This record gives sequence, C-alpha cells and structure tokens, in this order.
Amino acid sequence: MIRQLRENEALPLDLLLLADPSEKLVKEYVSRGKCFIMELDEAMIGTYVLIPTRPETVEIVNVAVSEDHHGKGYGKCLVLHAIETAKKQGYKTIEIGTGNSGVVQLALYQKCGFRMTSIDRDFFIRHYDEPIFENGIQVIDMVRLSLDL
Repeated sequence: MIRQLRENEALPLDLLLLADPSEKLVKEYVSRGKCFIMELDEAMIGTYVLIPTRPETVEIVNVAVSEDHHGKGYGKCLVLHAIETAKKQGYKTIEIGTGNSGVVQLALYQKCGFRMTSIDRDFFIRHYDEPIFENGIQVIDMVRLSLDL
C-alpha cells in the first residue's frame, strides 16, 4: 500500500537518506512537497517525495526502497504511483533526476516512460560537501528526465 505521510507521522529519514545522503537537503525539499510511503506488513519499506517546481510541473525528488526489499519491483511501483498521483493532481509534466552513476535508476525511469532531457553538470559537486560514490563511480552530474502526462 502506498499513501501520503500523515502530518503527525515521523519523516522516514532512514529511507530518504538511502537516496540522498544530505539530511539537510532532504528536510528542505520535503518541507516543500509531499512525502509518500509504501508499507508492507505495517512497516515502511519505500518512499518518494513530490514537489511542484513550475506551473503544471512536478518533480519526484527522492525514490527509495529499503535495501532488504531491492529487486522486487517496489521502486517501479513507487514511480508509477508518483506518475498517477501527478496526473490526478492535474500536472502536465513530471520530472526526475539521478546521478550519472545511477545505471539501475536510469533504466527504471526509462522503463516507466521518462526520457532524458538534460545534464546538470557538477550538480553533486555544487550541492554536497563530501564526494558521493555509487557503483564505483563518483557521482558528479545530475541526469534529468521528464515525462509528459
């Protein structure tokens, strides 16, 4: 089951930090958007955050699934739920970004219909104090993707 996080519920920081190592940035963008959670047997196992960015445009800024639930299709369920949520809310475009080293994420987003639109060069150098490595590659650039709804 996927649902919006209730106001009285604690932010699932442990999950959000799997996709973004900066607690400061996570808290900042969650405050501007809506956090959704995926539950399995009453445990939070996944999350995503939607934030409006421009008129008729919304962005998925964090998609995370607990590590012991990887490879089971939950990430795809979260992304598809985000797309449907954006459609129901009247958005015309949904965007998402991932690091240049996120080969699994890039494949997932394209399977869900997203197309690459741009590269934000040095994004992770500008916004993070410590270097980030994924798949043995330093995460430097943000690959931006979008989907017309």
